[in-house]
Amino acid sequence: MSTTTQEMTAKRTAAARTAMVKVNPLGLEKNNYKGRPSTLCKGCGHDSISQRILNVAWELGLDQTQVIKMSGIGCSSKTPAYYLGWSHGFNGVHGRMPSIATGAIVANQKLTCIGVSGDGDTASIGIGQFKHAMRRNVPMVYIVENNGVYGLTKGQFSATADEGQQLKYQGINSLPPLDICLEALAANATFVARSFAGDPKQVETLLKAALSHRGIAVIDIISPCVTFNNHDSSTKSYGYGKEHEIPLHELSYVPAIHDEIEIEEYEGELEVELHDGSKIVLKKLDESHDPTSRSAAFAVVDRTRRENKLLTGLFYVSEQEPDMLELLNLTGVPLARLPESKLRPSREALTQLMAGF
Repeated sequence: MSTTTQEMTAKRTAAARTAMVKVNPLGLEKNNYKGRPSTLCKGCGHDSISQRILNVAWELGLDQTQVIKMSGIGCSSKTPAYYLGWSHGFNGVHGRMPSIATGAIVANQKLTCIGVSGDGDTASIGIGQFKHAMRRNVPMVYIVENNGVYGLTKGQFSATADEGQQLKYQGINSLPPLDICLEALAANATFVARSFAGDPKQVETLLKAALSHRGIAVIDIISPCVTFNNHDSSTKSYGYGKEHEIPLHELSYVPAIHDEIEIEEYEGELEVELHDGSKIVLKKLDESHDPTSRSAAFAVVDRTRRENKLLTGLFYVSEQEPDMLELLNLTGVPLARLPESKLRPSREALTQLMAGF
């Protein structure tokens, strides 16, 4: 075979390989959205969630250079290192992720903010910060990887641990748990959902909708700790989740690039349009639920909590409330990109201001 023929064959082979590789709207392969190898325990629910975030970001064609990943302290807060390797990231002090995220978004409102926290980081030491992020409607996706224990510090009970739960090295938990979704609803969050790490399809659909939401989008994901809290009597275990998960509805996400939604007729179907024109379609399963009603969300979450059921799905969404950036009436140009002349009042302006006193 001549050199020219060899070159042509090599080019055809390379072209064929390229055609077989799937790329997203930015022309990137899924591998381009990976981070570093995980250091978590094999089988940890957090790693499953990391893969879901990676899949969704790739599929939606998110520009990683315009994504900021925020976290606090804990096993869950290590995970941003494992996906979206080209994006920005900040690992904050235990429980203080929401305030750091708030500052980052105020400085650069063009960033897509994905915050990952744990039940200890959010519901224990960080509950105050969590509440204020909700009431301010900070525009970010807030994921709680909920396993009921402090996995990084050898399995102490967290604030979401089941009352009466018994662990080998911690004894019996005598305190009632906090419910992340109820706390978010009480603090006026505008998007509240729950899922299970063992249900990848639902997790990905909720993540897509959350990324299209204007304001704070809270997803409480039951994420089993395979080392300290994966026994079947725990409501945070794989066995319990697979046996007791009750999806509230079937979820379908339709991105804004589609002009028309075509779905089969289904009784009890509800379509919710998000602020960017994308839509989430909900099909009733066992019970009727209106996710645009806050009172209905309270009722269904509280009832199933008392019945010890793992109800998953979208509990509440509101596209009517202004987010924090709208409330602050900020300029459309990120503060981080404004020149000093725009950020700092002139001597004349300060003199005029002081004269007014």
